[in-house]
Amino acid sequence: MICRLVKRVLVGIAALGWISVSVNAAPWDHLTGEQLEQKLTEKFTQGQYSPKGADSCLMCHRKNEVVMAIFDGTHGAMNNKQSPMAGLQCEACHGPQGKHNKGGKEPMIAFGEESKLSASAQNSVCQGCHNDPKQMAWHTSTHNLEEIACADCHNVHSAKDPALDKLTINDTCTSCHSKEKADMNKRSSHPLKWDQMTCIDCHSPHGSMNESALNKPTINDTCYSCHAEKRGPVLWEHAPVTENCVTCHNPHGSVNDDLLNSRAPQLCQQCHAPDGHASRVVLEPGMDAFGGGKSCLNCHNKIHGSNHPSGSLFQR
Repeated sequence: MICRLVKRVLVGIAALGWISVSVNAAPWDHLTGEQLEQKLTEKFTQGQYSPKGADSCLMCHRKNEVVMAIFDGTHGAMNNKQSPMAGLQCEACHGPQGKHNKGGKEPMIAFGEESKLSASAQNSVCQGCHNDPKQMAWHTSTHNLEEIACADCHNVHSAKDPALDKLTINDTCTSCHSKEKADMNKRSSHPLKWDQMTCIDCHSPHGSMNESALNKPTINDTCYSCHAEKRGPVLWEHAPVTENCVTCHNPHGSVNDDLLNSRAPQLCQQCHAPDGHASRVVLEPGMDAFGGGKSCLNCHNKIHGSNHPSGSLFQR
């Protein structure tokens, strides 16, 4: 008798567990990413949009704070004709409702890490509106080729998008670019870690036609946008300066002064090793002009170029 009672209890617990799992699991969770994308394509073909718009969605989702935060941002503005909420509303991004509101039997487009859809499928929704010239280089960008989704960086359901807020842009970028984050915190760096400068001041995350997705055509043009005094022209030019600033400097940060890749005289000797006294090895830093203080720069202090008639050696 006791064994039968225990058996019934165990069966009841198992049944409750199965019910709870079936309630929490969506009917389309068993679909693969490809099958889900095909199902959503069929829904778009049928085009069964809700006549009540967002009201139909909010009947179930209004208690979700993340969902309701859409009305705090630009995408939820009713008075902006370019906003999704002024058109098809929620279905402008998540696709036609169909029979989704009848027990959640049909899938909707989901974004973010938990979405089964590919990055390109998710991004195609965003690009339906965001197809202006600023995004023209997206298809050949590193982020697109690495299958980064817009939702990996951007948060539409919020008052402030972290990828657009000056105080959080760097945190967004360095969540993936950990090497650059380490450089930003070295003793010599641009003021990135204090948010006085942002990654997008130099780079375009949506891609560009330039090296390293730079906003400017070249590395030097990027540097000159702030360091105009180094632009020239000058009477006596230093070849590495005119060719590429990163020959000597690490723009993200360095353990050496002035963001230098290595200390002088070692930095100078990478090019000037066979040049007379410049190749002299200093055993003890500070023992003479070659190793003391700024080393080579003690004499050749106009290293970015000189306008002095006698400054051919960048001494004045």
